[in-house]
Amino acid sequence: MTDLPADDRLIVALDVPHAIAALDLARRLGDSVSFYKIGLGMLTGGGLALANELKGEMGKRIFLDMKLFDIGATVEAAVRGIAQYDLDFLTVHGDPYVVRAAKEGAAGTGLKVLAVTILTSLDRGDLDGALIREGDVQDLVAERAGRAFEAGADGVIASPREAAAIRALPEAAGRLIVTPGVRPAGAARDDQKRVETPASALKSGADHLVVGRPIWQAADPKAAAQAILSEIRGI
Repeated sequence: MTDLPADDRLIVALDVPHAIAALDLARRLGDSVSFYKIGLGMLTGGGLALANELKGEMGKRIFLDMKLFDIGATVEAAVRGIAQYDLDFLTVHGDPYVVRAAKEGAAGTGLKVLAVTILTSLDRGDLDGALIREGDVQDLVAERAGRAFEAGADGVIASPREAAAIRALPEAAGRLIVTPGVRPAGAARDDQKRVETPASALKSGADHLVVGRPIWQAADPKAAAQAILSEIRGI
């Protein structure tokens, strides 16, 4: 059977120990995957060099998931430095002042700033422990998303369970919704608490799905990626 072509809606998270393992995985996945996420855990393992190689040598799109959070001037300087690498997506925390600073740093480049709403590994109990104000998680995520859009975010990071509520916001028109916490049917949840299947996430309004362990921990990562491509085909 002929392999399905890559689909930019699928972003594979390279949450492996180091850049060598990530490059090996990318080669095994081949033309099945066109978009990769490089997270904070990879930063000290050659993350930026990895991003450059995947982008420049292999023609892949790159999502740098740094979740930047600091005073505005520092965020702006950090994003300006990252923007010179000609990457595609960058995450920052969704606080409006952080988003505004990041957009200043990315000005004049093609780097899209994505705002993190509430991490998909958290639930209401975790928010209580962090002294986050009361309220339903979905409502808080939608409110943070709306404020991030007003501050200029090109998109937001949210769980698939909040995608529909975010997509319904007037401010969401023309903006991206990127959903981690995506698990194919039958896959382990691991440390994710607000999860959905790939097809469900897209039908709820997500533009991109971030999938990590269900692919790179699979005995046959390419087959796992192909199964997801098959599931989202036609949606």
